[in-house]
Amino acid sequence: MNITSHKPFFNYLSASIILLLLTACSSMVTSTAVKLADNLTYTILNSDDPRTVADGAPAYLLLMDSFLLDSKNNPDLLESAAILYSAYSSIFVSEPVRAARMSNKALVYAERALCVSDKNLCNIRQSDFESFSADVKRINIDNIQSWYVLGTVWVGWIKANSGSMAAIAQLPKVTLIMNRIVEIDDTWKNGQAHLYLGVLNTLLPPALGGKPGLSQYHFKYAIQLSNGKDLTAKVLYAEKYARLVFNQTLHDQLLQEVIQSDPYFENLTLMNILAQEKAHELLNSSQDYF
Repeated sequence: MNITSHKPFFNYLSASIILLLLTACSSMVTSTAVKLADNLTYTILNSDDPRTVADGAPAYLLLMDSFLLDSKNNPDLLESAAILYSAYSSIFVSEPVRAARMSNKALVYAERALCVSDKNLCNIRQSDFESFSADVKRINIDNIQSWYVLGTVWVGWIKANSGSMAAIAQLPKVTLIMNRIVEIDDTWKNGQAHLYLGVLNTLLPPALGGKPGLSQYHFKYAIQLSNGKDLTAKVLYAEKYARLVFNQTLHDQLLQEVIQSDPYFENLTLMNILAQEKAHELLNSSQDYF
């Protein structure tokens, strides 16, 4: 995330000295907010104490909201807020209504960030599939981050609203985004787009369009691109693919590898520790499932 690319609130072309001073002040505050948001995201991702993150994250979410009161059109802040709200609601919120509300807020932030970057993409989620497909083709290396944030947060929103067929019906749009990202840079975020495609291709049974074979390809490639450091990829591979095709040998092997791995790796530590907790849970239920 580029913290130096933010646009100040006021017009620098103004001849007013007072306005120029206000602009400089506002710019400094906004830059500080973006830097704080980036540091906060980094600190959370590298924490080895999920309980502390769970207890402290709500205060950070409110802090992000407060930043956006004065910087509502700052794409970096919007994306940071979207990521934090989506991750917190997906990982730590068990109440369905609350999770749905928070994931919706995350998606609104992500869509606003994309809209700020390109006015032609405002209300992108409401586009018909043909128009949406045309817009997705315009994803390039310059705007890939904003689209990636939208796609990942959208997945979280669908998960939180999985009881709604209207939400499930939006899966093809998210899949389209991730496929386009892979086309542009299949190593993006150490294979994270592949990881999402691995999950997305298991959410529907084969009769309704699910593609477990393609899912396996994406999971294996995601693991390869992270050099096996992203333990979440192995857990999802076991949970979403191995259980789907009833392959207990693969299932148990992947989970044992996760449990025996060192979880400490930059920007993956928190998720790796959570992945190890999930691995223990899945392994304990293996005999009953298979």
